Amino acid sequence: MLEHKILEQLQEIVGTQNVLTKKTDLITYSYDATADMPRQLPDVVVLPATTEEVKRIVELARSNQLAIYPRGAGTNLSGGTIPLKRGIVLSFQRMNAILEVDADNLTATVQPGVIIQDLNNAVAKFGLIYPPDPGTVATATMGGSVSECSGGLRGLKYGVTKHYVMGMEVVLASGEVVRFGGKTVKNVTAYDFASLFVGSEGTLGIITEITVKLIPAPKYRRSLLALFDRLEDAGNTVSGIIRNHVIPATLEIMDKKTIETVENYAKVGLPTDVEALLLIEVDGMVPELVEAEAQVVLRVIQENNGNVRMAATDQEREQLWAARRAALPALAQLSPTTVLEDATVPRTRITDMLLAIQKIAEKYRLNIGTFGHAGDGNLHPTILADASNQEEMIRVHQAVDEIFAAALSMGGTLSGEHGIGIAKMKYLKDELGQPGLALMRRVKEALDPDYLLNPGKMVPLKGE
Repeated sequence: MLEHKILEQLQEIVGTQNVLTKKTDLITYSYDATADMPRQLPDVVVLPATTEEVKRIVELARSNQLAIYPRGAGTNLSGGTIPLKRGIVLSFQRMNAILEVDADNLTATVQPGVIIQDLNNAVAKFGLIYPPDPGTVATATMGGSVSECSGGLRGLKYGVTKHYVMGMEVVLASGEVVRFGGKTVKNVTAYDFASLFVGSEGTLGIITEITVKLIPAPKYRRSLLALFDRLEDAGNTVSGIIRNHVIPATLEIMDKKTIETVENYAKVGLPTDVEALLLIEVDGMVPELVEAEAQVVLRVIQENNGNVRMAATDQEREQLWAARRAALPALAQLSPTTVLEDATVPRTRITDMLLAIQKIAEKYRLNIGTFGHAGDGNLHPTILADASNQEEMIRVHQAVDEIFAAALSMGGTLSGEHGIGIAKMKYLKDELGQPGLALMRRVKEALDPDYLLNPGKMVPLKGE
């Protein structure tokens, strides 16, 4: 427990009811959605409501050398919000206001605790959307999404979180409050600090306000389900669609294991006798162009031995996408522990990566279902295991090592959207090299010399 004097000071800042010290509360904030991660109970959970309160909490933590763990909804999949030593979990669930929707400038300004779907519901009234679309869109917060640089189903055509952040307000480890960027479409003044903080996982500063770009919502869309008897044909279809200069809004893949599991779970009518399927959606503002793109996609699928179903109604379309969003919960109900990874390769290597994952599953005698964003090369091999089985978990970790080694060997990367957190720190040197790691450390120490902000995440602690 913290000294009583520090607890009193925290209560003075945010109110007694917003300082949580009961063990049941501390347990709730000691883990996130990542499986098989180390953790420790925080000393206290604090729920600020304003930037000024965050500033005062940071100053208090700094003067007492207490770690701070910023936290949104805890839906991240790399251990990014798990406390690793004594300190304060800073929960942003009370900072959940949409401060402004500026339809004329196509921007919105929000506090970090705003749920992504709530933002989209608010801007839909203006015929606009905020495109980043992680699988946990109904629960994930804007602050967490920006800190992790979330992606999602629409990443191929519309990009990921970093492509939509225009400005932000940040509380630094020193307690200083700074603002970067804003509503201007063009802004090249000085260093691009806003981009530095996107994806920094709370290790460089605490984001308290975010201004994002919005775009007009597409009026027309066509959704297609493509079925394949060979993984290679599905992978070649992905490359073929892009080669024909069609960029779908979404281009998703499921392997046989995932298809069978989703159909058993959701009963949406997916065929279970195929090796892979692609879920594809093209959209736009002009119906003739959308239809023309759909016909190109249809042709490419047929050239690669695929069978096609095209959604004829909005209800059929919603069924298809409900099936995709059911992939993780469906797989998760098969075993006590679900290890969801985030290997990403150039889209032309999708087939190679899918086959590599199959071989790794066979080698380590593991049950792995793979799905993901095939159009941008982002795959989610999902290992189904039991954390209480130590021998099996050894094989799980060996398989994960080989999955990331395979991705890097194909010119890929450790993460397309889940971040590094705790889970992937040990692989960073393999991708960045020692000079890259040293540069990360220098940036960290320039902004947070005492390693108080989310310590032990992404950047190894001093001496490690």
